[in-house]
Amino acid sequence: MISRAEYCVIACAEAWRDDGEVLASPMGLVPSLGARLARRTFSPDLLLTDGEALLVGPEGEPEGWLPYRRHLTMVTGGRRHVMMGASQIDRYGNQNISCVGDWERPTRQLLGVRGAPVNTLNHPVSYWIPKHSPRVFVKRVDMVCGVGYDHATGPYHRLPRVVTDLAVLDFETPDHRMRLLSVHPGVTVDEVRAATGFDLPAEDEVPYTREPTAEELRLIREVLDPRGLRDREVPPR
Repeated sequence: MISRAEYCVIACAEAWRDDGEVLASPMGLVPSLGARLARRTFSPDLLLTDGEALLVGPEGEPEGWLPYRRHLTMVTGGRRHVMMGASQIDRYGNQNISCVGDWERPTRQLLGVRGAPVNTLNHPVSYWIPKHSPRVFVKRVDMVCGVGYDHATGPYHRLPRVVTDLAVLDFETPDHRMRLLSVHPGVTVDEVRAATGFDLPAEDEVPYTREPTAEELRLIREVLDPRGLRDREVPPR
């Protein structure tokens, strides 16, 4: 039986399909498994890094040197694809990881803006949200950190995917509003819409997120995550 976490891994991996030779920067366990799975299967040209100065293979083995100057060139020239988290995200893909409430007197302090504006304006950014809820999917974010389509400028701005524990979403609509692309098996469209704080367009027939192949499932279970840590981030249902 394929677990919900494994569907999430395959959905994250699909975000890097056809990217070619770009630097994949996944943030979080499930996105990291997805990037490594993509590298091992349908996106062999992906570049992975140890987060410091090395290019590494899908098992973390050193493959090359990535000087900081070269890293910055990739970051600012569209040749990096990050998968970040979001404490809030709205229908146009604006992301908030800084604070909840008014900026001058927030009710909750979060991570801070970090590199979100630079990331979203200079290269593709996808999002991984392990708990899909109206508190995360809001009509308007309290502070714009990652830049959405209604604020975007620059030639490299692109938001390919939003992957959650319930579904996969994208922005392939005429006005770049978020839409429902697929639901994970066991999830209904109504369930996703009830967990979203704004209207969510979708096709008349929403497909299920694709199943991993037998080889992809073997890689996830036996090679990439034999300890089953993915189930801690997305518990079985």
